[in-house]
Amino acid sequence: MAASPPPRRRAGAAPPRAVRPATAPAVAALATLLAALAAVLLTACGAPGELRDHGPAQRVTPPPVPQPLWSGLAVAPPPTSPAPGRSSEPPPQPVPDVTAPGPDLTAVDVRAVLAKDPAVSQDERRALDGCPGCEVRAPEFRDLTGDGRPELIAAVGTVGPVVLHVYTASGDRLLPVLRVQVLKGFGAETVGADLWLHEPTTVTTRTSSHYHWDGTRLSLLEQRVEGIGPITGPGQGNTADPEATPATTPGPKVSRPSEPPTTGRPQPSPVPGWAATPQPGSGAGLVAPRPAASQPARPTAAPPEAKP
Repeated sequence: MAASPPPRRRAGAAPPRAVRPATAPAVAALATLLAALAAVLLTACGAPGELRDHGPAQRVTPPPVPQPLWSGLAVAPPPTSPAPGRSSEPPPQPVPDVTAPGPDLTAVDVRAVLAKDPAVSQDERRALDGCPGCEVRAPEFRDLTGDGRPELIAAVGTVGPVVLHVYTASGDRLLPVLRVQVLKGFGAETVGADLWLHEPTTVTTRTSSHYHWDGTRLSLLEQRVEGIGPITGPGQGNTADPEATPATTPGPKVSRPSEPPTTGRPQPSPVPGWAATPQPGSGAGLVAPRPAASQPARPTAAPPEAKP
């Protein structure tokens, strides 16, 4: 096979330049630059997700658990609550020998009902007879079962507490659906078909009890303690209200009107004759009125004597 002829050079083309070999210092500088660049790239790429050793991990301490004392002794079992809608008490029985003229209980003689009710105590019966310091309040009628018909609400004030009774109609009979003792000076109101009772348990607190119809009786739904005023003592001013009257000029404190409600919930409806002005610190209930501080009598100046 014949050898191929050498390539021809075009006319006017410059001859190729000879390649100069790289020197040793240049190669070393280039290698150093590439190593530094590789180190920077490795550091930048590994920072976000690389694993680092921060030393030994801290010891995990479990939360404390109850440690009973005298564990060998018998422990009382926890109280069991009845199932929702059910009560451990037997259903109420009609008041014997009492019949209602109809579903309207406003025509019922409340004293006759209380006299026949076996749950009425001896102190209440003495109040029915007119003992000193006792009273039988005029009955009130509110729908507490949600059936559109009002229930009979009676209050008997004994020498000790006040006993509240609620009766509902069952055909021509009366069923006692609530009997509860409250302190004197209590307040009562209805919110929708629910009953609220407020008792002045201390000088600065009151206890509010919420009763709701459960299909059989009025059962206690919740109970809470509310503050009704600041704590003051001898030589202490009322620091909670800067508008309070100074101790040097005693007099009744002017209460500020409460703001109108902004929610759509039904508003409390006080039982007439059983409630009074609302106390500061709570907007749910009313309590019995407190006697206003009596104004001290001011001495009158003597008329000037007539000159002769």
